[in-house]
Amino acid sequence: MAADVVTRFAPSPTGFLHIGGARTALFNWLFARAKGGKMLLRIEDTDRERSTQAAVDAIIEGLDWLGLTADEPPVSQFERAPRHRAVVEEMLARGQAYRCYASQAELEEMREKARAEKRPPRYDGRWRDRDPAEAPEGVKPVIRLRAPLEGETVVEDQVQGTVRFPNKDLDDLVLLRSDGTPTYMLAVVVDDHDMGVTHIIRGDDHLTNAGRQTLIYQAMGWDVPVMAHIPLIHGPDGAKLSKRHGALGVEAYRAMGYLPVALRNYLVRLGWSHGDDEIISTEDMIAWFDITDVNKGAARFDFAKLEAVNGHWLRSIEDAVLVDMLMAERDVLPNGDILKSRPGETVRELLTAAMPGLKERAKTLVELTESCRYLFADRPLPIEEKAEEILAGGGRAVVAALLPRFESAHDWSAGALEDLVRAYAEEAGLKLGKVAQPLRAALTGRTTSPGVFDVLAVLGRAESLARLRDQAA
Repeated sequence: MAADVVTRFAPSPTGFLHIGGARTALFNWLFARAKGGKMLLRIEDTDRERSTQAAVDAIIEGLDWLGLTADEPPVSQFERAPRHRAVVEEMLARGQAYRCYASQAELEEMREKARAEKRPPRYDGRWRDRDPAEAPEGVKPVIRLRAPLEGETVVEDQVQGTVRFPNKDLDDLVLLRSDGTPTYMLAVVVDDHDMGVTHIIRGDDHLTNAGRQTLIYQAMGWDVPVMAHIPLIHGPDGAKLSKRHGALGVEAYRAMGYLPVALRNYLVRLGWSHGDDEIISTEDMIAWFDITDVNKGAARFDFAKLEAVNGHWLRSIEDAVLVDMLMAERDVLPNGDILKSRPGETVRELLTAAMPGLKERAKTLVELTESCRYLFADRPLPIEEKAEEILAGGGRAVVAALLPRFESAHDWSAGALEDLVRAYAEEAGLKLGKVAQPLRAALTGRTTSPGVFDVLAVLGRAESLARLRDQAA
């Protein structure tokens, strides 16, 4: 029986969870879900100077917000250093590793010689078969892998295909530094083996590591996990993704008002596809996803497409759920104070009434919150420049003419108010838009809003009449 699938996401906690890392986590999570397995989280915190607890917390929080929570508590690579050293002792005992006493000056000399001969710098193996009795006094050695000198190491990559590494190019890499600290290359292999990882899904910038790490697995007689090296994300111009393109932390996308479901949908389409489907539910992703379907070529990040996908998901969410979401994100959104200007229940009540009209125009939670501003504005309303032009250009006269009709209206529903306004427009010989525009400007201070009759109904009789009186000529 085949082993259960175990994937892992292994970020370095030197910053937030960036968008490329989020997609790697998503592919690991999806593959594990698709195969009925589990995804583990390993924090590669061996760089003690740059690793911070704040970054660890941000990564875990980012994964949780995205809905990609690992199936077990995170593993710290740094805390496993004793285990890494124990494996190296075992490799020394087996003759698969050796102590190297080469000095920094000798290593620099090897590099210079390689440069002069126009070949990649490689350690020349000078301590590989030397008698340890020749070791210079007082020099702490590094421990190196005794790598094969001939033949080739082959990685059958699920995305890149068959990748061959001539062994002469894979030198005797360092496993333990002279101070006894394990190298990244060793720690990754030991951790993946001990965590039972069956599939390594990571960026293709790690492809060159795959050959060297395979040699460590083979030296220990361990099964080599299936590897899949996914292409990096590029900007719309084809250049490596940078901050101007969108290489931001997941928390920045949250603050920009993107939804987790939309971000998952957009990220999965960066390098993977299912026919021409653009909108893909998480359930369908799990049902359809396979790592072998990931493209070799770099994917291009496109904010406009992300916005469109986000807008779709925002419109598809039930009004009550969207209200809950907005209230929960008030402290994260840059304009979240709009939703704190009234008691919570009042805000919730007004949002619930207005949501059907509000969500049709918004692409992000930030836009949705901004479009709510008129609901909670204090009188007299601040009037935008274009709205003031409408009011000043005869609009106030229209508002003044309509005011008595509104004041005598018994039915304050959107439908009844629309009939009232249409009747006035017909009598005055005006198109409906010429009446609705000044009404909108007076009620919201803006030229764009949900339908003006919905605005009247949501604001209610007292608030609507007060705003209209403020602007009547």
